[in-house]
Amino acid sequence: MTPIAQEPFGATPLDPDELEGLKFKHVTTRGELDQLEQANVQEGLQWLSKRRKQDVLSEDFVRELHKRLFGQVWDWAGTFRLTEKNIGIDPVQIAVQLRVLLDDARFWAENQTYTPLEAGARFHHRLVQIHPFANGNGRHARIAADVYLSECFDHKPIDWSGGQTLTSDSPRRKEYIHALRAADGHDFSSLLKFAGVEPRAEDD
Repeated sequence: MTPIAQEPFGATPLDPDELEGLKFKHVTTRGELDQLEQANVQEGLQWLSKRRKQDVLSEDFVRELHKRLFGQVWDWAGTFRLTEKNIGIDPVQIAVQLRVLLDDARFWAENQTYTPLEAGARFHHRLVQIHPFANGNGRHARIAADVYLSECFDHKPIDWSGGQTLTSDSPRRKEYIHALRAADGHDFSSLLKFAGVEPRAEDD
């Protein structure tokens, strides 16, 4: 059985203090934790479908969404991380850079800077790059990007899984992680292809 502290490929390791925030102290394996988190995510998605509409491009919504998705499992859900990670910006910059991203995303939607799918993919990448929370950033950012597509573009979500899974080691997850890392280096071609964005004429 995989220990709880052993993260899937490309995931962010939790430090001992963050592991102390686990509400279920009897959980010791990655499989048990995955089941708990998946159940919480499903409840979070139900909340999302029934909530009163609000500005999704706000810090309050970003934090509330994370809390709804993971708050039954982790005490710190919805709270910005305080520690450095193997991915993500300096914790003291999280609130500032998140505000910049949300303002950019609003501009993209209002000015049709990108096609909806490209805007969603770029929004997702930037949110993962900021890495606001101790854990769950990938799942949170995928759902946040889909909400952005739905409520700012009236567009269907991105097919992230492609019939596979992104929460454990799989070819699709490896493709996803490599695409995000390439985007970190300003090469968005793999990420846009992953998200189903049609190539621009000048890219052909």
